[in-house]
Amino acid sequence: SDFLDEKEKEREKEQEEKKTPELDDLQRLLWTQTRPGNHMDQVWPKIYVGDFVAARNIKMLQSQGITHILNAAHVGLDVSTRPTYYYCLPVTYHGIQAFDHPAFDLSVFFLEAANFIQGALETPEGKVLVHCAMGLSRSATLVLAFLMLRKQLTLVEALRTVSVHRNICPNRGFLSQLRDLDLQLSQERHKGNRERLMPPTTLHGK
Repeated sequence: SDFLDEKEKEREKEQEEKKTPELDDLQRLLWTQTRPGNHMDQVWPKIYVGDFVAARNIKMLQSQGITHILNAAHVGLDVSTRPTYYYCLPVTYHGIQAFDHPAFDLSVFFLEAANFIQGALETPEGKVLVHCAMGLSRSATLVLAFLMLRKQLTLVEALRTVSVHRNICPNRGFLSQLRDLDLQLSQERHKGNRERLMPPTTLHGK
């Protein structure tokens, strides 16, 4: 019907507006950041992104009421915290062994990290610190992936949301992996929209 055609055109227009930008455009979007650097910033309600200084500052964690810690640099001596480091705090710790290198595939941890962050948010009075060494690349990438997977934000929306509160700089490889996720989620949303627009089929007996 004309109504369905019009609805489809509107959805296609929205899809075009939310089209995933090219990698260079995404990097340019990050270059516009001018916020002062802090060791830890709240980038979404109850979600903090920080560096190794914040991760090792017990008093800071206590004052912010952090209940969960996701260490995206849980490898070697990169950021030397382990669950035992927080023995005096009632925190849940999860480590991901990631390297801040464009060739490293961080996307294999996107769902694992998103599930941990979601679990933290569902905990009464839960607050989660996602950190790496500098709080710019690995930790930021995992939080961006969470916002895309669990909060249905596009990559551009997630980048703008987080960048309002903290300067972030996922390396080019991580940004490319986030772009791939954005394309995948966009296709799934588009497919779901098309299926909802399809009129129900009527089965006629012979």
